[in-house]
Amino acid sequence: MTVRTVEYIRYRIPEEQSAEFLAAYARAATHLAAAPQCVDYELARCEEDFEHFVLRVTWTSTEDHLEGFRGSELSEDFLAAVRPYAGNIQEMRHYKPTVVRGTGAGGL
Repeated sequence: MTVRTVEYIRYRIPEEQSAEFLAAYARAATHLAAAPQCVDYELARCEEDFEHFVLRVTWTSTEDHLEGFRGSELSEDFLAAVRPYAGNIQEMRHYKPTVVRGTGAGGL
């Protein structure tokens, strides 16, 4: 089994900027989708506080992300789309999944 790397980026985006933020990420996502280092991605919005967003990106490895994707033209285009929101990042880290995982009964 291949161990992937999961990157989480937490943002705090003022409500009045959220539509533009979502539009920027919709544009940026095309570059993630085209990257061979990217397995999948998802941008989620907090239900309790609409100013909080979390981007989850699964990479083939941390090295592939940092040395492959970040050195590519796809990364440049991705960053160009979301750069206005870099100051809104509260956390940006890589995580390795643990053995604790599964599906719940609601996923059937």
